[in-house]
Amino acid sequence: MTILATTALPTADFSEDTWWIWLIKSVVILVFLVASVILALWVERRGLGRMQTRPGPNVTGPLGFGQAIADALKLVLKEDFWLKGADKFIYLLGPFVAAFTSFLVYAVLPFGPEVSMFGITTPLQLTDMPVAVVYILAVTSLGVYGIVLGGWSANSTYPLLGAVRSSAQIISYELSMGLSLVSVFLVSGSMSTSQIVDAQTQLWWGISLLPAFVIYFISMVGEVNRLPFDLPEAEGELVAGHTTEYSSMKFAWFYLAEYINMLNVSGVAVTLFLGGWRAPFPLSAIGDGVLNTGWWPVLWFVAKVWIVMFMMIWMRGTLLRFRYDQFMNLGWKILIPVALVWLVAVAIIQGVRQFADVDLTTLLLWIAGVFVVLMVALLLWPTRKKEEAPPEAVVPTAGRPDIVPAGSDFDAFAGGYPVPPLPGQTLPPSPRRARREATAMAATQRTPAGSTAAPHTQDKESHDV
Repeated sequence: MTILATTALPTADFSEDTWWIWLIKSVVILVFLVASVILALWVERRGLGRMQTRPGPNVTGPLGFGQAIADALKLVLKEDFWLKGADKFIYLLGPFVAAFTSFLVYAVLPFGPEVSMFGITTPLQLTDMPVAVVYILAVTSLGVYGIVLGGWSANSTYPLLGAVRSSAQIISYELSMGLSLVSVFLVSGSMSTSQIVDAQTQLWWGISLLPAFVIYFISMVGEVNRLPFDLPEAEGELVAGHTTEYSSMKFAWFYLAEYINMLNVSGVAVTLFLGGWRAPFPLSAIGDGVLNTGWWPVLWFVAKVWIVMFMMIWMRGTLLRFRYDQFMNLGWKILIPVALVWLVAVAIIQGVRQFADVDLTTLLLWIAGVFVVLMVALLLWPTRKKEEAPPEAVVPTAGRPDIVPAGSDFDAFAGGYPVPPLPGQTLPPSPRRARREATAMAATQRTPAGSTAAPHTQDKESHDV
């Protein structure tokens, strides 16, 4: 017994496409992404400036539009340094991989239905395939290699920590993201992006599959390292994470990849949950759906993408950064379990519909309402803080000179790397502090009353001796 939808959905027809049609579509996608990144930088700076009651760019060109040109020139003209201890090839490969993979997602996202382009009928989509969404997940998974390679190759502590954080973050939130998308496959009966859009003719999956959409939205923000989930490049902890040791255009590739990935996850959200290129309800009813034909759908698709983009910008100006343990708890203890339960519920509904004529939309809406209530209750449920037990004595361990009984002094550098003290352990007195105090005391005793000799001068002389 299959649990997939049995309705046959039309597939995008690329039979009339020629090589120059593919070339035009590819160039249009590249220009759209680069232009959107420039506009996103302007929208984010101006928007955050208004949200946080401070002026954004307002003197560089009209309405601050010239700021994008100034930023580009700064990145191009900035000193492009190379690290002496870095692995040169991988150090350069990291930003290239991050940027290259970010340009591949929009190849399978439909901008609209079939149109006539220079006398050739073609879909407003570069290509499609039966497993298009799996292709998207694969490409986004490859993008993390750019961050990991860039952080590791720099041979520096903060970039390495940022790379490790990023890999853990991507793995955690790709699981919840993938689980949220499986329910879309079940009700659409396909993993083709064009067929998923056609399956949302009557109702968007973002409404009937609301828990899956909420899980996807949270996961996509974590996937692209945006506040409140920008742990890999937290400037308060890691300076700039994996980009700390990058400058000029190598840094610009990472920067470009971050904003293109924001456009990518927004485009996927629109395609799988928000009706794709279809007009919203009041507009879709005008003229028997005339606004869903021709070139009009491109406008609706781009408008929806920018609404999702603005939501991420709004979150950056509103929310604070999570602690890393909070971030992992949210992914592993809340999002993934809820996504699994929701997936099982949708699968059961699809199985029941094989034997009984039940309205899918009504069932999904009822279950979605129950899940939203449960998710809100889970997030707001008060947690009792455990009382910390008094520190117990630590038994010395063979081969571990850095572990000693509680209350005793221990050498933080005994293992060859600085180790913070455990509860109950204390650091030994600083020898430099003892020398400074002894020098200062000796200088005070040697200096006669009324002398103008500075204590720090004699301190320096004593230190040199």
